[in-house]
This record gives sequence, structure tokens and C-alpha cells, in this order.
Amino acid sequence: MITLQGVLETIRYRHPSTFYTIAGLRVARPGTLVTVVGILPGVTPGQTVTLTGEWTTHARYGQQFSVKTCDVTLPATVEGIQNYLQSGLVQGVGTAMARKITRHFGKETFSVIENQPERLAEVPGIGAATALMIRNAWREHHAVRELMVFLQEKGVDASLSARIFRAYGEAAVDILRADPFRLAEDLPGPGFVIADTIALSSGARADDPRRIRACVRHTLDQNRTAGNVFAFVSHLVDHCGTQFHIDPADVETALFELARAEELVITEMPGPDPDVAIVYPADLYAAETGIAARLAAFASVPVTTDRADSDQIMDQVVRQLAIQPSVEQLAVIQNILSHRVVVVTGGPGTGKTTLIRAIAAVFEGAGKKVMLAAPTGRAAKRLCEVSGKEAVTLHRLLGIGFEETPFLKNQDNQLRADVIVVDEASMVDIPLFFALLSATPVTAGLVLVGDVYQLPSVGPGNVLRDLIASGSLPVFELTQVFRQAEQSAIVRNAHRIRRSEPPDLASAAAISPDTGFWFVEKETQEEIAATIKDLCVSRLPRTFGLDPANDIQVLTPMHKGPLGTIALNHALQQALNPDGPGNKETLAGFRPGDKVMHLRNNYTKEVFNGDIGTVAAVDTRRRMIDVNYDGRIVEYDVVEADELTLAYAITVHKSQGSEYPAVVLPMTTRHYTMLERNLFYTAMTRARQLVVLVGTSKAVAVAMRKNTPKTRLSLLAARLNPAIIDEERFAQDDMT
Repeated sequence: MITLQGVLETIRYRHPSTFYTIAGLRVARPGTLVTVVGILPGVTPGQTVTLTGEWTTHARYGQQFSVKTCDVTLPATVEGIQNYLQSGLVQGVGTAMARKITRHFGKETFSVIENQPERLAEVPGIGAATALMIRNAWREHHAVRELMVFLQEKGVDASLSARIFRAYGEAAVDILRADPFRLAEDLPGPGFVIADTIALSSGARADDPRRIRACVRHTLDQNRTAGNVFAFVSHLVDHCGTQFHIDPADVETALFELARAEELVITEMPGPDPDVAIVYPADLYAAETGIAARLAAFASVPVTTDRADSDQIMDQVVRQLAIQPSVEQLAVIQNILSHRVVVVTGGPGTGKTTLIRAIAAVFEGAGKKVMLAAPTGRAAKRLCEVSGKEAVTLHRLLGIGFEETPFLKNQDNQLRADVIVVDEASMVDIPLFFALLSATPVTAGLVLVGDVYQLPSVGPGNVLRDLIASGSLPVFELTQVFRQAEQSAIVRNAHRIRRSEPPDLASAAAISPDTGFWFVEKETQEEIAATIKDLCVSRLPRTFGLDPANDIQVLTPMHKGPLGTIALNHALQQALNPDGPGNKETLAGFRPGDKVMHLRNNYTKEVFNGDIGTVAAVDTRRRMIDVNYDGRIVEYDVVEADELTLAYAITVHKSQGSEYPAVVLPMTTRHYTMLERNLFYTAMTRARQLVVLVGTSKAVAVAMRKNTPKTRLSLLAARLNPAIIDEERFAQDDMT
């Protein structure tokens, strides 16, 4: 291991949530500036640091120093202390205040802040409240660094130090030393692996019951993240043994202990062989069985709405909306009036939105209260715009509650509606659908509208597909593509993909203001990345009059690599919203004007996974980031910055339910594992005016051939219709 010491001169890039940093280090030998890369939280230009690591050679950028550990040396001179304080690390201390403090306390400044912070009030202009703020900011900063060093000593990737600190605060290191497996519960996903590494490196036994229970929870959490609702017990036992070297008997013991504690539900696979054991997280079992029970309750209540004839419906829709439904749409409306819960599906341009407007008009004409909702904020906003009626997210419809009761609307406090119409229903997962059914009176009607060819929900289950597969609900498919939509190259090619036909690339070689579909042939990843940057920054705005940040969305299947979200976001941020002398302040990698996306449901802030906004302001003094979500400003403390990411480029999965004027999509065989037909179709249909594919025709052909998306483990269809259980459907599935 090599050691370097020097002064950080520049920070060229820092990822806001992982703290992966590219910086310039001025080493002791004069004139030598070294590029260093690695996890460097809480460092700023001007600091003296000691780094350990090794030299590496990047194919494009040459020799770099890859950092393993970082130790910041506190300055000893008065000038150095002043520079350190005014660097932005300590909230509330700017240049003028740093000068006052160091003039008053000199070389004892750090000792005073650490041990006697009340003495800061001796400095003119600093009151008790400001002194406390400085003390808290100082301790927070050094606690994060202490946590990072602790994680590095235990062999843990320190990139999650901010999330761990947010969970435990200044006591983080003490908590992890006392009970590392607590982290497995408090930080779903990576928490168990971190806890396990800390525990084993600290001498914990491999057969510690706490470790085994945490491993079972972690494995089921990973299974949920993969979209599954349940797991086969045999697969779970094998996974824990293979990945974490736990004895099968110990895993089974932990399973039954957790089942007795009502965290899990162990049951048998329905069908001819009842000896196949499966296990559910308790909440997912309650949701899946609850959905079946609620839909049965809906089916038991007779529909009282009089069936209208086509002339009545036509007259009402034409009178209220000035549109004339097609024969197909009329037939669907007539049938909807006769059923309690229905599913409507269809591809782009088949009139799903027009049908929603017509349904609302017919029911409102009959004196019924209609509510419109969609799973995401963008989908709800688009539904509102095209329908001319109020539409909200499902979360807002159900009312944001608390951790124990996530929704205010439930079976005991139901929605006051006669009909609820949900658009983009393919995005609704098992827990959210159960919450919706619970809050919907069984006397109300429920219309689920979506495109079953889209990607399934990000959360567990495949609700829309399972409802259709069960055969237990009336399903109406819109197939007629309307003339205006048929003129769109996007719609034509989307329907070619639905029919298993490749998109027409031959007609997409030229670009013009009238073009809706364009294919740019490029071979290498570097050529594709450079072309995407040119399209977003210059060519598309110039040719089509598009706003580079708001109208153009880059979609990609991956996070890593030259064509992943991380690299593309860095390149597009530098091109569209560059940093520079006299330019915007930067905090956690974000600056005013940046396009950002929220990554996790945050019920307190009422911001949800996939919501996209714009950074309105950055306050380095208060360490706050303000984000504008469609006119609503949401504040983020710097330690919450891991809930945000740049959104110039996002994954296709995160784009579900959204629509953009223009979509740019890299197509490369380097993304082979993610090239799937439904992912390609979903990306294509996110565009309203223009789709640009950049890459190779071979990658397009691969995506068209791969139409075998992994089966999600869910028994919803079988619970709705036991006659369709097919154990072989799940026979080859692994844990994740």
C-alpha cells in the first residue's frame, strides 16, 4: 500500500450519495499535481490529507491514484485554521465569521469549538444560538469522518457512511460496535452485508442466531427488491448457505422463529403437490391474500348502475366533451357500466386517455363522483392535462399517514367516491394495490387502465398482468389505432414491437422537424456517448426548438459504464449546467438549475420514488438544497442528499408513468443483460414527439429477440382463480 500526502487543490467530480470523488492533489514535491479517485466524504480544496492506496492506469485519463483510506490533517497555523473553517465544512461559518473566530482564539480555535463551544459567544456577532449551530456542525462533520474511518478499518465500503450517519447520528460508531446487526434492519438492502462484515471482523460467531435471522431478513428483502412476493424455502436455505456459509438447519430454525414472531408467513404452494414450502414477508402475504379477499367482496355486490345504450352514451360524451368515441370505446363503456372492477389495456394511440375522459363524463352524467389517479406525480399531472379533470397520485388519493399507518384512507376510513379510475396501472405493486382496494368501498366502481406490455412495477408483484391472467375480471383491450396517432412514427414502431416486428430503422436515417423516430448508427460506446451529448446540448434544441433540460430525457438500462446514468449525468451536467468562476454554488454535487430525481418514497416530504424536479437553490452556509417539484419547493439537508440523483439521464425503469417531448436511448450490445423487448418498448413509448436511438442495429435486434422477462414469484393470479396454478412456471426461478 502506497501513502501520499499533500493539499487538495481541486475537486473535479463528487457523486452526491456515494462520495466517489475525482480530485487533484498537490503533493509535497513542487509542481506535481496528482489525480486521485475514491471515496472521499467531507473533504474540500485547501485541506491537507494523507491518502493510502495504489497507482492505477485509466484507459482514457492515464495514471491515477486509487484511494483506499483518507486522513485529514487539521491545520496548525492561524491562517490554515481560518481557511479550514471558511471552506464550507462547518455550517454557519463564512469568511467573515471565520476571520473573527480565529482572531479571537488563534491556534486554540479547534479546541474551543470541540470542548468549550459556549465560548464562541465571546466573539462579537456570535450569539448562543449561532455558537450551538457551529458546535453541532463541527461534531457532525467529524462524526461522519470517524464513521468513515471505522468502516474502512472493518473492510467496509465507506460510500454508505452518509446514510448510516443519518440513521444513527453522532452515536453511529458506538451503535455499530455494540450491535452491528441492528444495521441490517435499519438500512434495508446493503445493511446486512455491512453489519456482517463488521460483526465477523470483530470476532462474532458465524452461527450467532442474530446473524442468521438478519441473513434471512436480508435475503427476503433482496427477493422483494427483485419484484418477488414470496420465496421457496428450499431456495432461501440454499442461498443463505452458498452466499453466507450458514448451516441449513440453522436457517430453518431462524425461519420458524421469525414466523412465530409474525415477521414471516410459511405456507405451502397451492396445487397438486402441497409439500413445496414457500415463505412470505408478513406484509406481502397480507397484501396478496387481502387483494383476493377484497376483489371477492367487490364481486359479491351487485352493480346498480343502469346499462346505457350506445346512443345515450354517444350523446352524453359528445355533448360534454365534444368528442365522438369509437365503436370499440363505446362497447368498453357499456360493459364497464355492468361490472364492479374492470381492466382496460391497449397500446399507444388506441385512445386509453380518451376513454378515461368518456368514462368520467358518463358516470358524472349519472350523478356519480369520479376520482382519477395514477401511481406517479408525472403520470397524474399528464392525466390531469389530457383529461381536463383533477388527477392525483395514488399516495395523495390515499392520504399520507405515518410509519405504522402509511395511508390515512383505509378499510376503516374509506374514500368517498362512486368510481375510481387508475391510469398507468402496470406500475402499481402489490402493497399499493391492496391499500387502494382497502380504501375503496365495495359499492364503488374501479377501472384499471394500463399497457400490459410495459415493464412491471418497481415494487413487488405484477398486478396488472396477474389480474388479466387470472381470468377473474372483465378485461377490455383497445386495439384500434386512431388515424392521428397512426401518423406518428413512434406509435407505428411501438405497435410493430408489440407484434414482435422490429422497428423500421431504414426509414429513420434522416432527421427533420417532421421526424418522430430517428436512428443514429454508432459503433463504440465512446461514439454513442459523444453523440448523445451533442444531441442533447446542440442538435435537438437547434432542430426542434427543445429545451435541453426539460424537454429531452436520456433513458438507459444501466447505472454503470460509459453509457450508464452516472457517466452520462456527469457529462450532461458539465455541458448543460457547468460549474465555473462566478457561477453557481455547489453542494453534494448539485447546483442551481440541475435536473434531479428523488430516489425513495419520503412520506414526510411527500416526495416519491422517481419524482423529477429542478434544484432551485443551494445554501452552502445552511448546508441545504431546495428542489422545485412542479412549483412546490422541498428542502433537503446535505445528509439527505443521497435521496437525490442527477436526472439528465435516468434508467428506463425510473421513467415508467412519465412522458417526455423527446427521448434519447443508447442501444449497445454492452447492455446485453438488460436488452429486453418490454424494456425497449417502455422506453420508446415514453416519448411524445421524438425518439432517437443511438447505437447499433444489432443491439436493437437483440432487444427484439429477448422476450423472456424473468417470472416474478407471485400467487395473486392463482388466488383469484385456483384452477390456473402452474408450479412449473416457477420451477427454475432462483432467489433473486
